[in-house]
Amino acid sequence: MVNAHDLLWGMTPAHLPVDAPTWVRDAISAGHPVVVRRAITEPDAVAVGVRGRLREQRFATVMPRQSVQRRVTPQALRDVRSSRDLPALRALDQLRPSLASWDWGVSGSAGFELATGIEALHAQSDLDLILRTPEPFDRNDARSLLALLDTAVCAVDLQLQTPFGAVALREWAGPSRRVLLKTASGAHLVFNPWQAVA
Repeated sequence: MVNAHDLLWGMTPAHLPVDAPTWVRDAISAGHPVVVRRAITEPDAVAVGVRGRLREQRFATVMPRQSVQRRVTPQALRDVRSSRDLPALRALDQLRPSLASWDWGVSGSAGFELATGIEALHAQSDLDLILRTPEPFDRNDARSLLALLDTAVCAVDLQLQTPFGAVALREWAGPSRRVLLKTASGAHLVFNPWQAVA
């Protein structure tokens, strides 16, 4: 079972479509992991994204499920330390004790760098986190958590992972009755992210 934001190793250039850009082939040839994304695929495939060196270099494709050799979840990265001194990593150090009782993890550029040692962060990078919330998360609790994250030394983007998709903490803590739930079938405006989209 793989989830969005998991990092997977085992993809090869042979798995890429023929029109994949050169930078995608270079990344896969170098042994970089791919990131699981939300999309509907055949049962024997996983929807993944390839990261390039530049922010705009993101390539969506699929990976054969049988090719997965290694998987690292965002939760597995929450205690990984880095010697680099960057705002996103300082924010992670700052927030770690306050998040200790939650089922959380590190995604985005910080997660990629912590998992691989490949420098993906820069001084302006946000810190991307996920929080697994199998049960409904009270909106007042969301506001309290957001207030904590907003004390960090850089911008923090946290996604609540519900059984049906993901919703941004900042949205769920906000005043709007409906929020955007990202699912495998696309994004949907919903009142309750913990209910299946009809």
